[in-house]
Amino acid sequence: MNFLSQLTGCFAQPCAENPTVAMVEAAYQHHGLDWRYINCEVGPDKLGDAVRGALAMGWAGFNCSLPNKVEVIQYLAGLSESAKIIGAVNCAVRRDDQFIGENTDGKGFLESLREQVDPAGKSLVMFGAGGAARAIGVETALAGLAKITVVNRSTGRGQELATLLREKTPAEVDFVQWDSEYNIPAGTNIVVNSTSIGLFPDVDARLALNMDSLTPDMLVADVIPNPPRTNLVRDAEAKGCTVIDGLGMLVNQGVIGIKYWTGLDADPTVMRAKLEEIFAG
Repeated sequence: MNFLSQLTGCFAQPCAENPTVAMVEAAYQHHGLDWRYINCEVGPDKLGDAVRGALAMGWAGFNCSLPNKVEVIQYLAGLSESAKIIGAVNCAVRRDDQFIGENTDGKGFLESLREQVDPAGKSLVMFGAGGAARAIGVETALAGLAKITVVNRSTGRGQELATLLREKTPAEVDFVQWDSEYNIPAGTNIVVNSTSIGLFPDVDARLALNMDSLTPDMLVADVIPNPPRTNLVRDAEAKGCTVIDGLGMLVNQGVIGIKYWTGLDADPTVMRAKLEEIFAG
């Protein structure tokens, strides 16, 4: 293609300072790639035009943020297996001159998890039932997780996610309404916060979770990247648990996206360092 550089990007709304942009650009620069990753403010009413324009201009792919993760599906040529189940796309990849939808959020979490433990045959308690929970639940279940307990305040949304996972994956799935302090059942292997509790600026917020129910043999993960060391991460670490912070998921979904677009295995340490620099400020 007759371009000075290959293009990838993010279709986001509103267009604010985006850590993902800095993280991906840092990887491109580190590896000497003549590529750019640009942030574009695109609302649902212009999303079809944006996708067609990206295809016409030779973009290798793009990410989508809310509210475009579901809306974009109608403009893509197809979806990966997990994206079909999740029902949302955060990453589009050019294949045979068309865009295919992927969801790298859950894959990014799964990669972070596998750095610590193989999820196959394990049990997981997951707080929340939104987009992150859906992606994490689907990917971990497809990776062989034996049991998932969805813990959520809203019964309707929680039951909806539990039903989806039960019907579309081989995992055993339960739902528990989260109306009081929750006790992690004995024998649980993995605990995940997929809610926004503790996200900047509400950094003092804590999950309604009995921390005494955590044991050192459990792995505790938080999907919140800002701040990386949430109260849950700190408290679980103090209990002797293995912990995973939200930067792991964010970095790994970026690594996976760059692999899809460029074929390169990007250095995650460079990407994490950039995020740490941003969130430290």
